[in-house]
Amino acid sequence: MNVLFIAIDTLRADHLGCYGYGRPTSPHLDRLAERGVRFDQFIAPHIPTHPGYTTLFSGKDVFDHHIVAQGGQVEPPASIKFLPEIMQENGYFTVAADNLGRWFTRGYDLYKGYRWGRNTQRPWRKAEAVNRAARGVLKACADQDRPWFAFLHYWDPHTPYLPPAPFHRMFYSGNEKDPANNSAYEMMNNYPAFQYYFAEWMPGITDVEFPKAQYDAEIAYVDTCLTHIFTYLQQMPGGEDTLIAITSDHGEELDEHQMWFDHHGLYETNLRVPLLMHHPDAFSGGKSIGGLTVHQDLAPTILEAAGLKQAITEQQLPGHSLLEAAQSGAEVQARDYTYICECTWMKKRGLRTKQYKFIQSLYDELHKREPFELYDLKKDPQEQHNLADSKPEMVEKLQGEMEKHIQKRLAETGGTDPLEEQHITLTHVGNVNVAVPDNQVLEPEED
Repeated sequence: MNVLFIAIDTLRADHLGCYGYGRPTSPHLDRLAERGVRFDQFIAPHIPTHPGYTTLFSGKDVFDHHIVAQGGQVEPPASIKFLPEIMQENGYFTVAADNLGRWFTRGYDLYKGYRWGRNTQRPWRKAEAVNRAARGVLKACADQDRPWFAFLHYWDPHTPYLPPAPFHRMFYSGNEKDPANNSAYEMMNNYPAFQYYFAEWMPGITDVEFPKAQYDAEIAYVDTCLTHIFTYLQQMPGGEDTLIAITSDHGEELDEHQMWFDHHGLYETNLRVPLLMHHPDAFSGGKSIGGLTVHQDLAPTILEAAGLKQAITEQQLPGHSLLEAAQSGAEVQARDYTYICECTWMKKRGLRTKQYKFIQSLYDELHKREPFELYDLKKDPQEQHNLADSKPEMVEKLQGEMEKHIQKRLAETGGTDPLEEQHITLTHVGNVNVAVPDNQVLEPEED
């Protein structure tokens, strides 16, 4: 079968209708979920962008690929093969509409970039720019006779939230600069790292609900743009025999934990992302699959569905194929926990089980949150009540399991803990400036 892998950057699962969201942000993705398969607890264990996509494409964790931060100097070992490389070696024609660059260009016959305008007084038509590149690479797929693998990388709803009309006021009808509304005061005055976002893109806002609404509007915009790709796919030769996989590298903090409109913090807002898959034979029926699944599971799932199960063994992929669960509808029982970490704005690690989230802070100059955090995800899914002080025995238990996991993985890889070896890559200076070490940029250039 052909494979169309779509990544919608910075997309939270809980802001899609098919995951229970109230606003009509995603009618077209919802219809895909009704025909295909939705995984309910799909976790991005290593955030943000560079760790997330490296994990997705390699099918391996940070102890194997070493990418724990955004914009760092470390690169994954050349011995690790990425999913498009594996597909290419097995006879697939491989293409991408993407702008990550660096090691993410591995394994493509055609890699096409894109640009969008950076004028902050006009909307950023990011998804339309991706569509133009996407149609080019999909046409190349249609013009040859091999099965194909295509990766399309969309940047909505990543900041800045500047959706074009008619989406720009879709979920907000008030006055975002109302002087009587001070709900954005703390964000605008006491949060130095990202004030520059709003000073440039949303100057003078007073209502914190406005950027939240614009985040949702960005989702509605990219959801609509995806219909062009789905229509194009239907018109392609062999388009009906195409596996569609849609996910994200990480989610987004809105105003849940005072980490406004960015993707740091090991909370469900950032870790729980969608995974929607559709194929008329292998992934169909509108099933909702429970159980703890992770980024590392996607590569082996695609490989097995494409008839390349032997590659999972050859590449020693530790994830679990979700194909059987997708066909049966049974809950995934592959794991009881996943190791989680970040090292971009702050350095943290932890354990996410089916019920609990444990977070240990190794460095947190930016937010100065508690050194240990513990949340009961069943009773407190919004992670608002830190139980670390009231449940010290659970903290000790989960910390012990985390350390045991770390030592096990270090023994298996024969390497060092990348979180101990590397430093955060982004810091804040003064009230508005952001210092990015090693001359790295906050996000990749468009081309």
